[in-house]
Amino acid sequence: MQLNKIPKIKHTTANNFFLLAGPCAIEGEEMAMQIAEKIVKITDKLEIPYIFKGSFKKANRSRIDSFTGIGDEKALKILRKVSETFGVPTVTDIHEISDAAMAAEYVDVLQIPAFLVRQTDLVVAAAETGKVVNLKKGQFMSPESMKHAVTKVTDCNNQQVLITDRGTMFGYQDMIVDFRGIPTMKQFAPVILDVTHSLQQPNQTVGVTGGRPEMISTIARAGIATGADGIFIETHFDPANAKSDGANMLNLSLLEKLLTDLVAIRKTVNIL
Repeated sequence: MQLNKIPKIKHTTANNFFLLAGPCAIEGEEMAMQIAEKIVKITDKLEIPYIFKGSFKKANRSRIDSFTGIGDEKALKILRKVSETFGVPTVTDIHEISDAAMAAEYVDVLQIPAFLVRQTDLVVAAAETGKVVNLKKGQFMSPESMKHAVTKVTDCNNQQVLITDRGTMFGYQDMIVDFRGIPTMKQFAPVILDVTHSLQQPNQTVGVTGGRPEMISTIARAGIATGADGIFIETHFDPANAKSDGANMLNLSLLEKLLTDLVAIRKTVNIL
């Protein structure tokens, strides 16, 4: 898949990795615009192709009282405003078949959550919109098995498909990244490494997922060094008070330094 086929994406001639980044969930217009503005300035400076990420709703929560969203249409309109204001494409995840057509009216990339990537009807619904489809590798799946998920998209006459690795379950409360999976899955589609979700610590007794954000730089560097085409990072200006996944998000103030380091690694990899 060629990145320049995604509407509004910039810097595709820089031979750089691309970035999907933003808050876990859209909490409101002001926070989304503030985060997008900061990331756009950084990615323009570093010539990184950028797609703004934000979930319009969160359906896969551990507890019934967890934050799920501000309203579907309200959040989707905010994603559209981000795109129109800053001239960048947007990505959001969908959870039900009916979400596909609805979200496709507002965003450029439809993301299939890891827990749902084997749901054929959901993947097909996303593919049939004609939008780019980002398939998150299930925590329970091998890299090789993602070939079949990709085929579900391409069999719908949609060649615009991405794969995102978000780690593999290790026991009950930890995730690991098998970096051998990156070159394996690159045989099927461009591969993104979801750095922040790979550092989740799920199944906590309190019903709120934990994380190890201090390892974000380590995992991201390794991903670029092993050939990831893109990096996925959830970021927030106040992770401690984020309404979703704050435990493993990157503080927005740290993003520019991290991306600067990753660009340097990418340039070295390109030389080798």
